Amino acid sequence: MTEQDTTPDPYLWLEDVTGDKALDWVKERNAEAVSALTGGERFERIRTGLREVLDADDRIPYPRRRGEFLYNFWQDAARPRGVWRRTTLEEYRGGDPAWDVLLDIDALAEAEGENWVWAGAAVLRPEYRRALVELSRGGADAAVVREFDLVERAFVDDGFALPEAKSRVGWIDEDTVYVGTDFGEGSMTASGYPRVMKVWRRGTPLAEAETVFEAGPEDMSVYAYRDHTPGFERDFVGKRPAFFSSEEYLRGADGSLTKIEVPDDATSDVHREWLLISLRTDWAVAGTTYPAGSLLVADFEAYLSGARELTVLFEPDEHTSLSGYAWTRNHLILDKLEDVKTRLEVLTPGPGGWAREALPGAPELGSAAVVGTDPDASDEYLLNVSGYLQPSTLLRGEIGGEVEVLRRAPAFFSPEGLRVEQRFATSEDGTRVPYFIVRGESTEGPTLLYGYGGFEISLTPGYSGGMGRSWLERGGTYVVANIRGGGEYGPAWHRAALRENRSRAFEDMAAVARDLVDKGVTTPERLGVQGGSNGGLLAGVMLTRYPELFGAVVSQVPLLDMRRYHLLLAGASWMAEWGDPDDPADWEFLKGYSPYHNLHSGTKYPPVFFVTSTRDDRVHPGHARKMAARMRELGFQPHYYENIEGGHGAASDNAQRAFMSAIVYEFLLRALSPDETVGAEK
Repeated sequence: MTEQDTTPDPYLWLEDVTGDKALDWVKERNAEAVSALTGGERFERIRTGLREVLDADDRIPYPRRRGEFLYNFWQDAARPRGVWRRTTLEEYRGGDPAWDVLLDIDALAEAEGENWVWAGAAVLRPEYRRALVELSRGGADAAVVREFDLVERAFVDDGFALPEAKSRVGWIDEDTVYVGTDFGEGSMTASGYPRVMKVWRRGTPLAEAETVFEAGPEDMSVYAYRDHTPGFERDFVGKRPAFFSSEEYLRGADGSLTKIEVPDDATSDVHREWLLISLRTDWAVAGTTYPAGSLLVADFEAYLSGARELTVLFEPDEHTSLSGYAWTRNHLILDKLEDVKTRLEVLTPGPGGWAREALPGAPELGSAAVVGTDPDASDEYLLNVSGYLQPSTLLRGEIGGEVEVLRRAPAFFSPEGLRVEQRFATSEDGTRVPYFIVRGESTEGPTLLYGYGGFEISLTPGYSGGMGRSWLERGGTYVVANIRGGGEYGPAWHRAALRENRSRAFEDMAAVARDLVDKGVTTPERLGVQGGSNGGLLAGVMLTRYPELFGAVVSQVPLLDMRRYHLLLAGASWMAEWGDPDDPADWEFLKGYSPYHNLHSGTKYPPVFFVTSTRDDRVHPGHARKMAARMRELGFQPHYYENIEGGHGAASDNAQRAFMSAIVYEFLLRALSPDETVGAEK
């Protein structure tokens, strides 16, 4: 048992997010980081280059179809907070469309004296006249909700409006919405999300909204929504007891609830007459066992009536998993990963079953993702294709028809002399762990290893102009590790690193680091590691458990205190991933890797940089604050920077994004260069 485990936490005061004492400490650390890492010629070149990438006029304005219009939210140098706008497909095809601006966030913020950040909008189908717009102060998850008229381009006087909270709100019809918000004491779960869903009618006080569904305070969250598909209008309510479980009900017109009887850890989805069931664990039903990772389909009405006639649409194997799917009007597109490379398939229901054929467009060593469909009206799909060296291309097609190129993103760095490889490292238990390398011929430059390894999230190849300009063009090598805990090989790959098995993810990351050195790609002195959020925890463990493998560590918006994470902001919602620190059995394995509890004065640590945001109301900034403070107490010199706004992304506009990325790249370039120093932890 460590000393930190048995003594009171001396840095609890740093958990006071906006407390004067804590913010004074933050400002001192920020000033130190800015003084040490910015102002030089290289930093300014990196920041300028990043800003050019972020503000480039020829970036792809990714659209979302709503009826006859394509909608887009856009930020650039002239509009740093952004504009919500729309155009037609015909205009969009022209290359320089006439955009109809619906809402200017910069003008709104100035007029109202608020630090507004766009957080999205729910538009009422099928007329698409009214929207429930969400605006965040400084980029936090909590947001205000205000009704907006898309024809008048104005907020609706006395319309639906909610004060700042982590709300769930959605249209039922023009005069009625589902709402879950902070109704007062007892209305939020321990995770900080709505516990009660109500129906709120126009012109009535929120206090008079009718409760239609409740979850328990120990559950993670509750939700409700209406399916507006013409001819299939229906309502659903449900709850998420934990991050990877749910219970969903069909809500009748009389308020009756009919449970959709699927495994608690499965995901169900209803489209027209079909029910899709995506399995996280094996499921035995009606004499058949379906393996984890499978996608099943049934007739929805028949299933509710008790029938269990299920058709397998996808079944995983050793190399292939289901990354996602998307409905069009008459078809289902499957997005599969084959050793972390995208393969697309179209499934079509018919009298003889489900026919299938390949959907073209996915690159060999890249990724392709369906970014939009129009399932109410057509078989249109929008496909984004990219790779580490391949700028994004936006394709549009209709199932069975020709595919057209709508947009090509610019190349922000030269790929000349660079190549992409996929390799496999062997982890401690013999598991083969894939990783991608992007590099040139030389092995003299620094290498940056990036990972995540959690929540069934897959890291697939994709283009980053900022990384290319700031890192690859400066002779750097970039590596992405597809470690366990992610979803690259389906639910089993994720489940292999859950809770008491979390160390497998860390062992996988260390195995990739060692493989890079063993194969001559780099040396420990020139190898940096970076991760954010769950990946920030990963980076923190690399620092404390494997310090000899790295020359620099960047831990962004991280979780680091695994003794108190469940008590801070949304932390309670993640106990299904990591465990319950209040359970002695769980704390036994959590304390074995909790970075905050595994710092030692006699250990030689590489240079480390902690980056977070005051306005992150998902992962508490106290994690990074306390870790840096503890290291300083032990005589080390960590770098620390906390953006005063920015939410979980740590930045709310392109200027902040450019600065935050530039200061990290500058740190890494200094720490991993033999002729430069950056406060090494000796």
